[in-house]
Order: sequence, then C-alpha cells, then structure tokens
Amino acid sequence: MNSLNDFKKAREVLQNVLLDTNLIYSKSFSESTGNRVYFKPENMQITGSFKIRGSYYKISTLSKEQKKKGLVTSSAGNHAQGVAYGAQQAGAKATIVMPTITPLVKINNTKKYGAEVVLHGNYYDEACQHAMELAEKEGYIFIHPFDDLDVATGQGTIAYEILKDLPETDIILVPVGGGGLVSGIAMLAKLLNPNVKVIGVEPKGAACISESMKKGKVTSINKVETIADGVAVQTPGSVIFPYIEKYVDDIILIDDWELTDAFLDIMENHKMVVENAGLLSVAALKYIKAEDKNIVSILSGGNMDVITMSSLVQHGLINRGRIATVSLHLPDRPGELVRVAEIISQQRGNIIKLEHNQFVNINRNTEVELRVTLEAFGHNHVKSMVELLAKEGFNPILCMPNAIYQ
Repeated sequence: MNSLNDFKKAREVLQNVLLDTNLIYSKSFSESTGNRVYFKPENMQITGSFKIRGSYYKISTLSKEQKKKGLVTSSAGNHAQGVAYGAQQAGAKATIVMPTITPLVKINNTKKYGAEVVLHGNYYDEACQHAMELAEKEGYIFIHPFDDLDVATGQGTIAYEILKDLPETDIILVPVGGGGLVSGIAMLAKLLNPNVKVIGVEPKGAACISESMKKGKVTSINKVETIADGVAVQTPGSVIFPYIEKYVDDIILIDDWELTDAFLDIMENHKMVVENAGLLSVAALKYIKAEDKNIVSILSGGNMDVITMSSLVQHGLINRGRIATVSLHLPDRPGELVRVAEIISQQRGNIIKLEHNQFVNINRNTEVELRVTLEAFGHNHVKSMVELLAKEGFNPILCMPNAIYQ
C-alpha cells in the first residue's frame, strides 16, 4: 500500500497543473435520494477528465533518458489527452494508440497536444496490445492508463480534495474501467478516513472488475459492449487489482439506458456535459441503500462529441415519455388529419413531426398511414393521448416497443 507521503508527493507535482474542481451540491439529487449529494466535476478538469492526474504524475517520475526515448500509450481518449499534454510539457514525443471507435472529439483533442495518433482495434484491450508492441519495437516508454501504481497514485489525489471540501464524506462513488481511479482513491481515502466507503460503478456490458472480484483473481470478460467508451475494458489491471480487492467496499452495475437518464438529469439540473463513463456514478445514486449520508459522485470526464450528445438526448427523451411516435391508419379523405391534430391539441400534446404514407395500402381510398411524432409530459401523458385516439377509431400503435404503454 502507498503511504501518505507517496500521495503527498503526487499532490505537490500536480498542484500547479490541475484546475480547481470544487464539490457541487445537488439539490435535485439530494431530494430524490434522501441523502446529501455532491458532484466532483472532473469533467471540468484540464484535458476534460481526471486522467491528467495519473498521466502527468507518471511522466514526472521518468528520467530525462526515458523521456528522450519517446512515450507510447493506449487509451479510449481521456488518458490519451493526459499523456499528450504531459509529454508536450516535458518536451517528449508521444504516440497514442486509440480504438477505432473512439469519438472524433477525443482524437482531435489528443492531436492538438502534439501527439501522433494511431487507430487500432475495436476496443481498448486490442489498442493496448498494439501499443505494447510499438514500445518493444521502437523502444518507447509505455505509460499504462491504469495498471501502474504511479498512475493510480496520481488519480488518487482526488480523495484529498474531496475530503478537504467535505470532511464528513460518507460515501464516494467512482466510475470504474480498468481500476486505476478507484484503486488510487480507495487507498488514499482509507488512509485519511477509514470510515469512508468507496464504491466502484461499472457498466454491465464491461463488468471486468466485478467479475474479477467474484472469482478472487484478475479475470477477462468475453465481450465488451457499452456506450461508456471510457470504461470499455475487457481485463482489469493485475498490479492494482489487489488494492481494489482490499480497499473498495462494493461495486454497482449499471445498464446503458440508465446513462441516458443520467445525462438528461445532469444537463437539465446542472447545465454540465458529462460523458457516458462519467455518468456511471450519477446513475448509481438510486442504488445506494442509505439515508441522510454525504455522498460524492465523481464526474470523471466530459469529452463527448456532439453526435453522441444528440443521440443521448433523443433516447433519453424517449425513455422518459417526453417524445413518442404513434402510427395511425386513417381514411384518405379531407379532414382526418385535422381530427388527429385536434385530439392531440386537446390533450396538450405538441406535434413536432408528421409522416404521411399514401402507399401503405394498394387501395388508397381505404386508408393511409400517418406517423405522428409528438412532445409530451411523460409516459402517462402519452398513454392518455393514445387511449383517446383509439377511442376515436384511429387504432394507434406506438412505434417503439415499450411495455409501459401496453
């Protein structure tokens, strides 16, 4: 286990590099959970995530000779930017291997810091293997994104700041990928206050840490499938896994659809952009079986491309019943469209899109299909409009399958 002096050294190196990310109290989440909820907004950190902490500190420990050889790493994006920034400050060459599915914003931001970007593999583990091959071939120094004690020490400095801002912290929720962040925070948090609970949060589609903890050893999962690209890891770190086993109190698993809800909540209530991986600790709040506790959720990053944001907003609104599409079959004669519009208007629904298909039936005089996309106040509101349309004989069918409307 690291000593307090190890973390103190990392803190001293980083203090003139990091931006202040003071805790933000969340009135809305506090009211909905019965606890006092705070966010640690590392999405506002330099390079857009907490990763600058571990990568910059690791590079600071290298000798001049090591830096001259050049650095290489693999990353889904945030560690890439941290290494690129740290290498730029140290005057070292950096080569970053990123999965081919990495969002464009993360690729471009990494290049802006002067690094060479190589796209390889469909997910992190394939990119990591290629980066290690480059290190062996070219003599580069490999900077592991999580399975490195120096990196974990840098990440763990977050715990200093949390407990400085909120000494009475009871629970810290930490997004989990390979385990570098949660191991560093858990180590330091327990050193500072053994009573603080540190809980990791993983996506169900990339639950390598929870699987490893079940089996008591580092275990690779067969498949990685999650929208949280920043934590899409197949195998946790073997160096840091013993620290996770010893100091992390629990792991919570989250479905991808829960991240879309969390995205909307953070956008609407706190006016912040948080990437999918960083939303894990927000989605986990409802699973904490406690009341009247001080809970800190770490928003680990905010590097998200606009296309992904648009998709999350759309899916989130659909999940909440604030947007719905209804298919209606109606006679092809004047006045039918007006009838539909009046029914929806009477229920205070708002039509945002109409698709009129006259070729749904060979006999156009029989019926045509009308698809109505509308805004609503929620699932019950959608249901009331569908029921009224059915009562008027339009046989409405919701276009997206959702049992709540059955």
